[in-house]
Amino acid sequence: MEILVILVPLMLALGGVGLIAFLWSLRSGQYDDLEGAAWRAVGEDRPPEEAQG
Repeated sequence: MEILVILVPLMLALGGVGLIAFLWSLRSGQYDDLEGAAWRAVGEDRPPEEAQG
């Protein structure tokens, strides 16, 4: 049971760090454009330039 004295505060501290990281990512705009990257992945690419020979 003595291990709980170490594990509970450690768990709370790690949860707090995770919450702070999540809130930072919200404020920095990480979730502003969720669909843009998906459409860029399936969008048409420009045709490759032909080798000049």
